[in-house]
Amino acid sequence: MERRIKELILDKDFKKLKNEVNEINEMDLAEILADFAADDLAKVIRIMPKDKAARVFAEFEVDVATKLLKYLSDVEIVKLFDEMSADDATDLLEEMPANIVARILKNCHEDTRKDINKLLNYKDESAGSIMTVEYPQFKEDIRIEDAINKLKKNKEYYETIHTCYVINNERILLGRVEIEDLLFNDKKTFIKDIFNDDIIYVNTNTDQEEVAAIFKKYDFTVMPVVDSEKRLVGIITVDDVIDVLEEEVTEDIKKMAAIIPGDKSYSRTGVFDLFKSRIPWLMLLMVSATFTGGIIKSFEAELASYTILTAFIPMLMDTGGNAGGQASVSVIRALSLNDIEFSDIFKVWWKEVRVAFLCALILAICNFIKLLVIDGVSTLVAFTVCITLCATILLAKSIGCMLPMLAKKVGFDPAVMASPFITTIVDACSLLIYFQVASLVLGI
Repeated sequence: MERRIKELILDKDFKKLKNEVNEINEMDLAEILADFAADDLAKVIRIMPKDKAARVFAEFEVDVATKLLKYLSDVEIVKLFDEMSADDATDLLEEMPANIVARILKNCHEDTRKDINKLLNYKDESAGSIMTVEYPQFKEDIRIEDAINKLKKNKEYYETIHTCYVINNERILLGRVEIEDLLFNDKKTFIKDIFNDDIIYVNTNTDQEEVAAIFKKYDFTVMPVVDSEKRLVGIITVDDVIDVLEEEVTEDIKKMAAIIPGDKSYSRTGVFDLFKSRIPWLMLLMVSATFTGGIIKSFEAELASYTILTAFIPMLMDTGGNAGGQASVSVIRALSLNDIEFSDIFKVWWKEVRVAFLCALILAICNFIKLLVIDGVSTLVAFTVCITLCATILLAKSIGCMLPMLAKKVGFDPAVMASPFITTIVDACSLLIYFQVASLVLGI
């Protein structure tokens, strides 16, 4: 399809191009157009109906949207942003260069500008920053027929009409009515007689991760947002929550892999940007790894008398790092799902200790047999390696489960305390244990 669209542009057959483009779903079309040259992209956007063009534009990543805007006139930009929902427009503007943002806000309609500025002022990653201000709301003292007429009149404006909200004259949130409540009750009935006052809402400053957790817990598709005085200011829809979940999971995965999170997808991130996101942690981990080298160097004399011990250092370090990584990833995920809290730290530790004991026992038995039968080492050397292995696994799982919980308690992101960071700590500790055990058992 991408080739077909490019051919039609090249042939300047815009009538066929319009027909082809209008048959494609907005999300699919956004993916197809993402790699087009800016001038070709502008041509396709111009021939689409303005509502579809706005929906496609909202799906673009920031770099694609930015390059397109440079080829559009102020009038065309106004049409795009006036058709977009305020929350989608805000999401794009937050990442765009300041000069482009200023140009857009200067030219778009006053109501659009007011809505966008309102959302831009909320704290990043808060409920206020992901909500939309395009929602149906009714005063409690109007009749159902008036409410339905209002929905019909503004149906193109609202992001959703399945759930409507009820407010008083001070805009205080009182409750909600579903669309079926309006359709299946007498049209002369007052809203105050049918609305449901059992309503769950969030504040504009509520963290977006907490919002996502509430959606998951109650299976919501939409939820109201209020200010500090419980005045209704917006709603959050499930599509925004899905975006939040994807963003948070991607961020956690990158942090757990020692990568500084970025806003662009991998395919749209340049080599230099990837380099900048990775080099700081690699540098830190490289420097921290010098401690393990220093430990080995300080025990050179002992290793010289039992050179066979050197062969098992990589196995001990890798096993310890992997054991700590397993525990840390499990705990980080449980923390992100609110499955555990800091008050559970000793319960979590005790569980991981028992898991570590079982893992260490099986690994030590298997390793002991391998050392004697395959490697042909002495019983004392095999005993030294296996005792170290058990102690390393117990220590690694303890560190792996407790560090993320402690990090969250003091305000750091638990994902930072994942495999690379814990592996570095466990490597140094496993070497110290190894040489101490060797000194006691082998007398070196």
